Amino acid sequence: MQLAVFSTKPYDKKYLTSVRATELDISAGIEIIYHEFALSLDTVPLAKGATAVCVFVNDDVGTEVLESLHASGVRAILLRCAGYNNVDLQTAQRLGLFVANVPSYSPEAVAEFAVSLIQTLNRNTHRAYNRVREGNFNLDGLLGRTLHGKTVGVVGTGRIGVAFARIMHGFGCHLLAYDPFENDDFKKYGTYTDLDTLLLESDFVSLHCPLMDKTRHIMNEETLSKMKKGAMLINTSRGGLIKTKAVIAALKSKHLGGLALDVYEGESTLFYNDHSGHIIDDDELMRLTTFHNVLVCGHQAFFTQEALSEIADGTIRNLCDYLHKRQCTHGLVQDQAGLTLARRDSVPIRL
Repeated sequence: MQLAVFSTKPYDKKYLTSVRATELDISAGIEIIYHEFALSLDTVPLAKGATAVCVFVNDDVGTEVLESLHASGVRAILLRCAGYNNVDLQTAQRLGLFVANVPSYSPEAVAEFAVSLIQTLNRNTHRAYNRVREGNFNLDGLLGRTLHGKTVGVVGTGRIGVAFARIMHGFGCHLLAYDPFENDDFKKYGTYTDLDTLLLESDFVSLHCPLMDKTRHIMNEETLSKMKKGAMLINTSRGGLIKTKAVIAALKSKHLGGLALDVYEGESTLFYNDHSGHIIDDDELMRLTTFHNVLVCGHQAFFTQEALSEIADGTIRNLCDYLHKRQCTHGLVQDQAGLTLARRDSVPIRL
């Protein structure tokens, strides 16, 4: 059988190939075909002849794409990521497609990156680095705040949110959290409250919730106005959690003290590729880059050796479950044989 991997980068080939060598039975005859292109309606023909496709966060796995894949003979969708908001699960269910993700991979990788964004933005180390390279050792404009004793708000207390809280607790911060589904692990480090209270009292707010209808633009004009004046907002989860126009207005009014993004709601056409030789026509993203108190990274929080190894391992394990018709604990839909777990209507997966 063939496995078509979309949005492939060199590191995907390295880790998927190494895991494949140890996890897959050679007798199964698995042939992996790598495509640098993202999966879309235009690139679906590249999956012809494949039994399964492997996709990433910005691939299009909507209704039309799924129907085209199914017509081409594809029967399994493997996500090498935790989020699945780009997949139409109802259509996948109707077509009888196997869909599985990798819900947990090195949560500390993302949590540590969120902390590094806070430290960089708060202490202006990015600006200091550029100054010193030009021989400028002036400290004006680099003043930060001591983290010890500050209040940090955590929106979403899944594995990553708890890992982030654990680190910030070590800095001596006071932790508040908002999540409809309370996690006892977080209660070791802080207390739960409602979103309004969290925004009002927090000096730093870090987003760690999944993207769904209820959380899309959870940070908008109204919620941003409720934040403590001068507070900083950090997002390493999903770009759609923040309404970009609203956050630009909050920065311009100086109500928001700083913004650190590793994700962006319009990232699908930009991130993971080099656009340095082109004119970027996303005016909102370009406006964000003009603020001295804004950091934008290219969705790299997950990007560690440990995380890539765990993602590849989980992806191949899901494929093996499909091939051997085993119950898949990471299944997102239930097939006719009931072998995969239906999680669409269950408690939302928290990142």
